[in-house]
Amino acid sequence: MKTGLSRAALRGHLPAFVGTAVAALFAAAVVSASTMMLISTSTDGVSAAARKQLTENSVGDMAAVLLIGSVYMSIFVVASTMGTAVVQQHRELALVRAIGGRPRQIRRAVAAQALAASVPAALLGFGLGGVLARLWFDGMVSHGLVPAEVTFRFSWVALPVCLGVAIVTSTLAAVLSSLRFSLLRPSRALDEASAGRRGLGFVRAPLGLIAVAGGCVLSVVLTGQPADKAGQGAFLVLILFCVGAGLLGPRIVGPAAWLVSSLVGRFGSSARLAMLNVRSQPRRFSAAVVPLVLVVGFGLTKIAMHTTAQHHTGSAGSTGEVWLDYMGTALYAGFAAIAAANTLAMISFERRRDVALLRIIGTLPRQVRAMAAWEALVVAGTALLLGTAIALATLAPILSTAFGSPWPYVPGAMLGGIGGATLLLALLATGLPVQSVLRRKLSPSA
Repeated sequence: MKTGLSRAALRGHLPAFVGTAVAALFAAAVVSASTMMLISTSTDGVSAAARKQLTENSVGDMAAVLLIGSVYMSIFVVASTMGTAVVQQHRELALVRAIGGRPRQIRRAVAAQALAASVPAALLGFGLGGVLARLWFDGMVSHGLVPAEVTFRFSWVALPVCLGVAIVTSTLAAVLSSLRFSLLRPSRALDEASAGRRGLGFVRAPLGLIAVAGGCVLSVVLTGQPADKAGQGAFLVLILFCVGAGLLGPRIVGPAAWLVSSLVGRFGSSARLAMLNVRSQPRRFSAAVVPLVLVVGFGLTKIAMHTTAQHHTGSAGSTGEVWLDYMGTALYAGFAAIAAANTLAMISFERRRDVALLRIIGTLPRQVRAMAAWEALVVAGTALLLGTAIALATLAPILSTAFGSPWPYVPGAMLGGIGGATLLLALLATGLPVQSVLRRKLSPSA
C-alpha cells in the first residue's frame, strides 16, 4: 500500500513534487558549494603570507557563516515546499484513513515520496555545487580576498553533507507534516481536508509572538549600542522578525493582505474576485507571502546598509567585503524566491477544479488570467509591505548609531527593481500554472 500511495501521489500532485525536487536541487548545490569553499579556503598547507592574508580578510569565518546560512536556508526552503506538498494531499490521505489505512502507512508513504523527490536532486546538486564553488572561489581571488597561490579543491566531503541536508530535511518535513493529520479520526480528517485547519496551534502562535517580541526588544536595545555592535546584532533582529512572520503566518499576512486587496478590489470584477479569494484563504496565501517577505526583508536590509553608507560617507566599504555581501544576499534571496515560486505554483495547480468551474459557468479565459494577475499583485504588494517593515525595524538601530538617523537611503531605481522583481516572480509563478490549467478540457472534476 505504501508504494501504491506514493506513486499515486507523485502522479496526482506532480507539480508539487517537481517544486520540492527543485528546492532540494538548489539547496544541495549551495550547501555543496559552501562546504567546498570552507575546505578550499583553509589555512592548512599554505605559506605564512597567504595564511596572514586569509586571516586578515576573515575568509575562513566568512566561509563558515556562508555554510551555516546555506544550511539554515536549505532547511527552511526544503521543509516549506515538502510540507506544502504533503498538505495538498490531505484530501486523498483522509480518504485512505476512511477506508482503513493506518497512520504508519500514511507516514511511510509520504516519507517514500520525499526520498523519491530529494535523492536524485541532491546527487545532481552536488555536481552543480562544484561548479558554483569554483565561480565563488575565482571571484574571491579576483577581489583580493583569497591569495592567488591558494588553489580550489573539489571535495567529496560535500556529498554526504548535501545529501544529509536535502534528504533528512525533506523526509522529516514530510513525516511531521503528516503526523498530526494521520492520527486524526477518519471523520475529522475528512472535515479538515475539505475546510482546512483552523488556528495556528498551541506551540506555533506563542513561539511566533516570542520571536517578534524578541526582535522588537533587541532592536530597541541595539539603538544605544556602538555602530559595530549594532551591525553585528542586526542580523539576529532580521532572523527573529522573519521567523516570527513565518510562524504567525496568516495572523500577520491576513491584515496586510486585507489592506492591499482593499485597494485592488476597486479595479473591476476580476480584481474583486481576486480580493475575495485572498481574504477567504489567508492560510493558503500566507504560505506564498512569507518566503517573499524574506526576499524583500533580507535583500532590502543588505542593500540599504551599503547604499546608506555610500550616501553619507561616499564609500560603501571595502570592495571585496561589499561583493561578498551582495553574493550572500543573492544566495539567500534565491532560496526564498524558490520557496515562494514553488508555493504559488502549487496553489495555482491545486485550484484547477475552481478554474474549471469558473469556465463552466461562463468565465472567459482572459478573465481567469486577469484574476490570477490581480492575486499575484496582492501577494507581491503584501510581501513588499511586510518586508519593508521588517527591513526598517532591522536597520533602525544600525543607522541611528552610525549616521544619527534611522531612515535608510535607497536609490529609486533599486527600490523599483526590488518591487518589480517581486511582482514579476509572483506573476510568473501564478500565471504559468493557470495558463497550463486553462489549456485542459473543461471538467469540474479536473
